[in-house]
Amino acid sequence: MKILVTVKEVGEAADDFEIEGLDVGERFLEYDLNEWDDYAIEAGVQLAEEFDDVEVVSATIGPERSEETIRMALAKGVDRAVRVWDDDVAAADLDVAAKTRLLAAVVEEEEPDLVLSGVQANDDNFGATGVSLADEVGFEWAAVVNHLEMAEDFSTASLHRELEGGIEELTEVDLPAVLTIQTGLNEPRYASLRGIRQAQSKEIAPKTLADLGLDASAVESPIERTAMYEPESESDATYFEGDADEQAARLADVLREKGVVGR
Repeated sequence: MKILVTVKEVGEAADDFEIEGLDVGERFLEYDLNEWDDYAIEAGVQLAEEFDDVEVVSATIGPERSEETIRMALAKGVDRAVRVWDDDVAAADLDVAAKTRLLAAVVEEEEPDLVLSGVQANDDNFGATGVSLADEVGFEWAAVVNHLEMAEDFSTASLHRELEGGIEELTEVDLPAVLTIQTGLNEPRYASLRGIRQAQSKEIAPKTLADLGLDASAVESPIERTAMYEPESESDATYFEGDADEQAARLADVLREKGVVGR
């Protein structure tokens, strides 16, 4: 059995940052593994530990810099990784449809029995790539999975899905399938020192569009980003100077002036 886990490197901006062109300045960003994907990785690795003859492969769309994040997934138990990138991908403003086409090409090449993806990403919070991928490759799918049990013959998966209003759905999907994993499904492990060392020798296969049988049209998008700016914020909040007693007295005066409390 083969499990493919989509892994995204996400950037987090510092408290004080500057916008350069259409992005947050690179020097203000720190990159890490997407939180939701960490739970998807753990789900795949646990299945590999529970059953025999299971290979876990990760797939990432990202530059060479992202290999540091990919190594963290390898250190946690992923067997090997695929990283998709070239000049055309780098020049594109990737939307969900473009990411879907790239990951679908990886699925076609790898032929996994199960695809695991985080529900959403820390940076854009779209939550659409996993289900879009399932539609593209024709797999069954289930979103926001917070409990997963696999049949011994890997023919079906029994799931709990987190729905709105605190409702939980119990369902079953036939494999091959795409599941988007919610935080709380498990407890992602820390990468051990041994795992980190082993990750250095595990394969990260770079793939270009041509390697996947695609061309530049695969990353074209009808959506164009034209500007980025920090939204202006307005507040009517009043700040009281002085120590605690002085602040309390001034607050009491304001509340009396507003008629909130009696004199």
